[in-house]
Parts: sequence; structure tokens; C-alpha cells
Amino acid sequence: MTETPWWAPSRHADRRPLLAARGRIQRAFRGWLEAGGFTEVDPAALAASPGNEAHLHGFATDAIGNDGQARRLYLHTSPEFAMKKLLAAGETRIAAFAHVWRNRERGPLHSPEFTMLEWYRVGEGYEALMDDCAALLALAATASGTSELRFRDHACDPFAAPERLSVADAFQRHAGIDLLATVGVDGTTDRDALARQARAAGLRVAADDGWSDILSRILVTHVEPHLGHGRATILDRYPAPEAALARRAQDDPRVAERFELYACGVELANGFGELTDPAEQRRRFQAEMAEKSRVYGETYPLDEDLLAALAIMPPASGIALGFDRLVMLATAAPRIDDVMWTPVP
Repeated sequence: MTETPWWAPSRHADRRPLLAARGRIQRAFRGWLEAGGFTEVDPAALAASPGNEAHLHGFATDAIGNDGQARRLYLHTSPEFAMKKLLAAGETRIAAFAHVWRNRERGPLHSPEFTMLEWYRVGEGYEALMDDCAALLALAATASGTSELRFRDHACDPFAAPERLSVADAFQRHAGIDLLATVGVDGTTDRDALARQARAAGLRVAADDGWSDILSRILVTHVEPHLGHGRATILDRYPAPEAALARRAQDDPRVAERFELYACGVELANGFGELTDPAEQRRRFQAEMAEKSRVYGETYPLDEDLLAALAIMPPASGIALGFDRLVMLATAAPRIDDVMWTPVP
């Protein structure tokens, strides 16, 4: 049976209450940001690089100059690179509701184009972002007129203080795996040691799976399903090899100042204490692109302007929140397309 298109009046009437809630949530967030001293910015979507993380996939296009020559550009997967350049330029608290594009992503929680709320705080630690997340969860629920966040049969109290849990503790608790035993203080990883533990936990490990592949599988199958039930979870202190854009923790170089926010088992946001060392960032980007080449047979160029800007960018924390996903949970919508005014074909 053919699905009724989103533009059919009957289906639009069903979706419109969700879209109206989306508007109320966005207006409430803009008010919160303005009250907090944030300047809303509007980064360009076309970029020299879509991002340099191994498992992110961009959309490419050619910009044709007046001379008829083509220059390869990409739709950004995040406004991060542009916003960090603004921090280098002197901005101190900025935020953006940005449309972003990610290839190879489609499903109930994924759309190739979606809205990301990204914001930065200069001179503040990434713990401030955790407080921001708690405030925005409550604000989204209030604006939507609900007392709980919901995805399918999972519920979360948006007014309860989030649980803060390290990745290492989560792996131990939910999978019985000692993750940090497979990470060296220099950031090297022991793929075979993690593979042995994963197999002991009942996971299949392929011969060509790298350490990162195995970690991701454990996270998806054994850890994420337990996060954000009853109250939100802040999954903190990611292994340094999984945090290409974050500072390393001062007390343990094996982990980084990176966290993710979960509610109802759904990942909502990804926050960092931002790395500002251009040489170290270049090294990490090159390592990510080497992994991308190994797995997918392609790479993306480095944004040389970003690396130059990092040299004068002040210490900052930054976070990206999937706005559509949060609207889904605040309205109990089953699919991301249900809360987008015009879903991607």
C-alpha cells in the first residue's frame, strides 16, 4: 500500500500539532539563548570540508566560477568549523540553528538533512554544557506541554537531574568490559584485547573490524539501550581515540572531555572541551582520514583555514544537539520525518 504523502491535507492535519510544538520549542530555545547572552549566527552551509571524522559522510558539489572552472565544495555535516572561526574572530557566546547534511543516514531517527542546534562558550568548561542540556530538556517539555519525553515505549523525566556516567563505567556495567585496559596513555589502542572481551560478551567480531568498529558495536548493542530511561544520561569521558575534536582529560590522558546526552535510549547531543592545538588537530584529522580510507576508500580535504584559526581560538566548550530528535521526544513522535515541515524525499 502506498504511503500517503506528507503534503496530503489529511496527513498534514495529523502532523500539524507536532509541527506547532516544534515552533514553540524553537522559540523557547531562542529566548533562553538570548537571555544567556548568546548571539545567534548563521554559518554558510557550503564548506571546503564536510568534516574529518572517519564515519561521517558528506554531500559533495561543484561550485563553478566565473571562469567556468569547478571547485569542489561540500554541504557541512555540522557548522562547527565555521563557528570555531567565529570564536577565533572574537565571538565569545554563539549559537546556530543550522541545517546540516549527512549521507548514508536514513531511518526513524535519521534524515539526510536535519536541524542541529550548536552553541559555544568561550572560557567555560564543558560541564557548563551539561547544565545547559538539563535546562533545555526541561524547557522543551514545558514548551510542548508534556511532563515526560517519550520514544516508543521508553520514557524519561525531563525535569530530573541527568545521571552522569563515564563510558568506561558504562561498558563495565552493561557489557562487563574493561574498555580502558585497551587504551594506552599515548592514545594507542589494543584491538585484539577488545575483540577478546567483546567475544566473551557474546558479540561477533569480524576479522577486518578495527578497535573503533568493535567499540561502536558494543556501545550500540550493550550500552545505548540502557541510557536515558527514567532520567537523562550524560555519557562522559569518551576514550581519546573517539574524540578527535576534544581536549584530553587532565587526570587521565586515555580519555577526553567529550560527552553525549541520551534520553529514552536516543542520543541527543555531543559536547566537547574543544581542542585548540592546531598541530594535534591536524594529526587527529589525518588519522581519521586514514581510517576513512581504509573502511570506505575515500577521504575529505582538511580545512586549512580552520587549522590556522585554531592557533588564535581561545579555550572554549561547544556542543551540537539534534533539534529534530528532541522535538520527537517532546511530542512522542515515532519518526523524525513527523516533526519536519517538509521531509526529505
